[in-house]
Amino acid sequence: MSSTVAEIIVKSLVEAGVKQVWGVVGDALNPVTDAIRREEKLEWIGVRHEEAAAFAASAQAQLTGELAVCMGTVGPGAIHLLNGLYDAKKAHAPVLAITGQVPTEHIGTQFFQEVDNDKLFADVALLSHTITNPAQVPAIIAEAVNTSYGQRGVTVLTLPGDVGDLKATTDEPARFAPRSPAGPAGDVQISEALTLLNDSSKKAALLVGCGALGARDEVLETARRLQAPMVLTLKAKPVLERDNEFQVGQTGLIGNPGAVKALDGCDVLFMIGTDFPYTDWYPKGKTVIQLDRHQEVIGRRVAVDHAMVGDAAATLRALNARLVSRSESEHLTASRERFLSWKESQAKLADPEHDEKLIGKIRAVFDNPDDRIRPESVAAALDRLAPSNTIFTSDTGMSTVWLSRFIEMSGTRDMVGSYNLGSMANAMPMALGAQALDRHRPVVAMCGDGGLMMLLGDLRTAVTYKLPVVFVVFNNGRLGMVKLEQEQGGLPEFGTELDNPDFAALGTAMGLQSRRIEDPAEVESAIAQAFADRARGPVLLDFVTNPNEVSVPGKPTVQQGWGFAIAKSREVLESR
Repeated sequence: MSSTVAEIIVKSLVEAGVKQVWGVVGDALNPVTDAIRREEKLEWIGVRHEEAAAFAASAQAQLTGELAVCMGTVGPGAIHLLNGLYDAKKAHAPVLAITGQVPTEHIGTQFFQEVDNDKLFADVALLSHTITNPAQVPAIIAEAVNTSYGQRGVTVLTLPGDVGDLKATTDEPARFAPRSPAGPAGDVQISEALTLLNDSSKKAALLVGCGALGARDEVLETARRLQAPMVLTLKAKPVLERDNEFQVGQTGLIGNPGAVKALDGCDVLFMIGTDFPYTDWYPKGKTVIQLDRHQEVIGRRVAVDHAMVGDAAATLRALNARLVSRSESEHLTASRERFLSWKESQAKLADPEHDEKLIGKIRAVFDNPDDRIRPESVAAALDRLAPSNTIFTSDTGMSTVWLSRFIEMSGTRDMVGSYNLGSMANAMPMALGAQALDRHRPVVAMCGDGGLMMLLGDLRTAVTYKLPVVFVVFNNGRLGMVKLEQEQGGLPEFGTELDNPDFAALGTAMGLQSRRIEDPAEVESAIAQAFADRARGPVLLDFVTNPNEVSVPGKPTVQQGWGFAIAKSREVLESR
């Protein structure tokens, strides 16, 4: 045999359809990166921090459903992958991590940089295995890839420093099992659900998640027959928000009153492909039907009266064929009117001239005395100016609030973020992953200032690999969501202020086309210019935004309002 273990690994990645590998080179993995160097079908993207590699891979796997790969070498390099891999785990994204290990003779001796990778990755990975014999290679790679696809998650293969260059026992790459779609729920389950749904005296509402992304037409038909308002989880926006006369936006802390009305005013709640985790936001006293292809999520968040276990599209096709169409649309109409009224009020707030009008001037005295840019206006301008095929990423916190409320997933737009793990610092590396899939498709990273600073070095990766992302920084000098949490709990702001550098100057030093924007009147032109300039490479826009902006949830409580008032009083007194 002429192939090495490292070469068989790389051949197998190509056989699995992998196009790129993200990571940092080093010692134990040098044979693998050298094999990648010689493989024309694989692109190596070297990042400045392994966490960025794992986030980029997570984004690619979430956007495509295809296997993505990241690498980190012995000890610290492997450890740095963990956060991004947990993001992939929580998002049920197929990601394979290849990590290095000390030579086999030193394993277990507390050697320099030695870490027990199999223990380290035991929680995050569906399978974690250290390769110690060349004969293991094809079978264990096949198992790892098949597991990532079959069980939707992360697998980790560790390669000791002396194994990669060993002669393989075969020149053939691993072979992988075909993927097959899930079938519909059983007929008895569907019939039981129909008994409830065909009762026209019971008002229905849908709560739809990303498990229904492949069932757009079927979900719309269900809503039409039931005349039911449709509440979307954040991850359901990309396919189900556009051209949807039934949708009423999101619920939860990023939600709106229309979604609250849809849920609170229904008799039957029909959950489709969602594991929405915030139990406080589920309506009380409703009959609940839940459809999901993964049985383990049924009833995990709220008690379920009727369960259907099966693929959303296949099950809804069978259900819709026997679902009686309703003519009464009062609940749908009322929920939509409340949602559209709320959207209109949000649009007024996003108007760049808002603070120049009478009500805006009065409000600005209290919450924007320095006349800084309102973040809503930045997000609304992005929505107006971004092409219809743009991919958006967002940092966890207020950046995600603005994306949820102001960016409509029209056309073929898509979005990805750390929406299950909720990590900081994800928007920039996820945008790198998204842009590397297609360097011509527009990608916008909606970055918080705190998140961007965490992995700032990988801005240079966009320049190095010619990834023309538009990085939009919401620079409010705050950890904004934490500030809001503290104030809603009645606590004065503490520990959230950020002493930021000039992000535009930093971006320029790193080779990006950069601009700092402080005037609300310049928001629109700056964004328009950024989309024109991305043809020459990545762009960074540093928007200096209002730190006191408040995002009111769909159903604010008295306790939140009272807590906010107390916190503001304490802040004023302490500042004096």
